[in-house]
Amino acid sequence: MKEPGKCLTKTPVVALLALISCALWGSAFSAVKLSYQMLEIPENAWADQLTFGGIRFAIAGIMVLLTGSLAERKPLLPAAQTVPKICIIGFFQTVMQYFCYYIGLAHTSGVKASVLVGTNVFLAIFISSLVLRLEKLTFRKIAGSAVGFLGIVLIHFNALTDGSGFRWIGEGMILLCTVASGFSSAFMKKLSHNENPVLLSGWQFLAGGTVLAGIGIVNGGSAGHFTAKSFLLLLYLAFISAAAYSIWAILLKYNPVSKVSVFGFLNPICGVVISAVILQESNQITPMFVVSLILVCAGIITVNSASGHPK
Repeated sequence: MKEPGKCLTKTPVVALLALISCALWGSAFSAVKLSYQMLEIPENAWADQLTFGGIRFAIAGIMVLLTGSLAERKPLLPAAQTVPKICIIGFFQTVMQYFCYYIGLAHTSGVKASVLVGTNVFLAIFISSLVLRLEKLTFRKIAGSAVGFLGIVLIHFNALTDGSGFRWIGEGMILLCTVASGFSSAFMKKLSHNENPVLLSGWQFLAGGTVLAGIGIVNGGSAGHFTAKSFLLLLYLAFISAAAYSIWAILLKYNPVSKVSVFGFLNPICGVVISAVILQESNQITPMFVVSLILVCAGIITVNSASGHPK
């Protein structure tokens, strides 16, 4: 009998859905910057950003659960044995990842953060292979990830040579963010085996977002003063998280972590292109960017050629 998710293991389908997710995530950078401007949230106000982010993710969770419930024609309510899985994924994906990200970003440059976040592809593959033993670690996977990461470094090469050093409160927190992201991908793969990935995605966002907003509020954070326009932008950001991560979670359920995670290198590529259009930063589209795009695509092809084996 044909497996329900068989089509989701085909590389063209994985590539298309992963590209949609990356395009959505890429647009989030511009949308977040615009939100901070509208709500007058300073770039280093991490408590305000945690509060805003927590509200965003909680709304994303509600969106996923409502949509999933309508599709299933029944409420997506977790069974007792599913609750611990939601807590594990929510802790790594939403709470730890974004707590570390917002604090780290307040103490380092956005360029360095973008490059460091690119290491989450390596970490997701290593954690999946060496820690949770979900797949084999091969030379092709390592080489493809290295080529893709080189593409990310080249995008930001000039800004990376500014001479500033490494600080644990800045770059260190961003690295912890990537560790959390890596564990999130691996655990979503491991824990979604007999579960509905949409249910896991929705509940982890709702639970994690509530915790994140609570941490921000306890530390004096505020989401700012909303207008109709900024509220619509918040809803769009919530939609980005809801749609992109739900697609990602479904792909992880039916594919090796390496086959899906390597597409994460497209996030900064999409971010640059969308920023060039929306924020009118067309000066970022340079010959070096084209070379970076080629390297990222080469890395993705290399890793996926190593992932053609059965799970």
